[in-house]
Amino acid sequence: MRPFLFATLCALPLMAVSATAADWPQFRGPIGNGHAPGANPPLEWSESRNVAWKTPIPHRGWSTPVIQGAVIWVTTATEDGREYFALRLNRTTGAVEQTLRLFTSDNPEPLGNTVNGYASPSPLLDGDTVYIHFGSYGTAALDALTGEEKWRRTDLPCRHYRGPGSSLAHFRDTLIVTMDGVDVQYLVALDKRTGRTVWKTDRTTDFKDLDATGQPQMDGDLRKAYTTPLMVTPKSGDPWFISIGAKAAYAYDAATGKELWNALYDGFSNASSPVYTHGLAILNTGYGKANLHAYRVDDATRGRLGVDQLAWECLKRVPQRSTPVVVGDHLFMFDDGGFASCLKVTTGEVTWSERLEGNFSGSPVVLGDGTLIACTEQGASYVLAPAPDRMTVRHTNTLDSGLLACPVAIGPELYLRTKTHLYRIEAP
Repeated sequence: MRPFLFATLCALPLMAVSATAADWPQFRGPIGNGHAPGANPPLEWSESRNVAWKTPIPHRGWSTPVIQGAVIWVTTATEDGREYFALRLNRTTGAVEQTLRLFTSDNPEPLGNTVNGYASPSPLLDGDTVYIHFGSYGTAALDALTGEEKWRRTDLPCRHYRGPGSSLAHFRDTLIVTMDGVDVQYLVALDKRTGRTVWKTDRTTDFKDLDATGQPQMDGDLRKAYTTPLMVTPKSGDPWFISIGAKAAYAYDAATGKELWNALYDGFSNASSPVYTHGLAILNTGYGKANLHAYRVDDATRGRLGVDQLAWECLKRVPQRSTPVVVGDHLFMFDDGGFASCLKVTTGEVTWSERLEGNFSGSPVVLGDGTLIACTEQGASYVLAPAPDRMTVRHTNTLDSGLLACPVAIGPELYLRTKTHLYRIEAP
């Protein structure tokens, strides 16, 4: 079935999609850790400086654009959650070449009082296919060049309660979809070619909230999460991935979905993704009070993680939405209230923590030389040196609208999605 075509192809020539080192194929970059190898875009920009193009993106969405070869894909949805779109842009000019209405909903679940929307999950590009995801409202595979639909799934149930948020991950020939809702919590692997279910694994979380009739008594927020899995490739053994849910985090075998280990905590509505570095799984416990728990794990770890595996905890100024990044032996994080902090990865010692103006929701990006870019909901972007002993802000740049999506950096290019536009930042 071909998706509804709202804006047909422009008169611009179609260029072949080819995977190169100059791509940003998924949420948080080539390997999902926020690093942009070799990226060296301008460090200063404004509405009138170093803007190669600026393209309005209709409706509302906080998803990160994905880029491969000559094309950019980005998602958006109407604010009432009734229509869901994928847009294909020309990377060189910023022109919108296709606007595809992929899904509709006659009865979308209200968002309530939340910063989230209906188009927060980021797409994923792999070869000649782009995978588009809106949680339970629909998942589709499209030809990355033409937008032709290859398959779709609208039968993966989940009450997101305040909108979907988990982005796609992948492993070999499977697409990994995370569904952490009020009613059900599971991960499912879909065949990339056909969309069929390869495996499905339910969370084993005991929420301890059922009454005598077996009905949950907790507030719906306390069972849901919005995180994206992090793939881990060990030196020996089979690949696995870490996935954070409400009340617990898990590791799963990437090929089969089999649960390997889990760690318990009290948090919920988790949005910050896991970090794996220096043999440590660094887990964000989410809302309630966000903490970081760092556990010693490897491909042989099994069962319930306990105090013997706990290397350190950080209990102050931990972000509830943004994911930390690691540069060398230090972890940098930006919290919802505007604090930037630096920790030693091996010990959790906070080496500095300073206040910046604004609120951070999107995760930072690390450029090729270790420079950090972190953006606020108010439109400011901070360019920081990765100094472990003090906060060093090299530049503060401002755009007209706020940013909740993550920055994308590829070579000399920087892409920033604000609440209203997508920008390509590049020196003239």
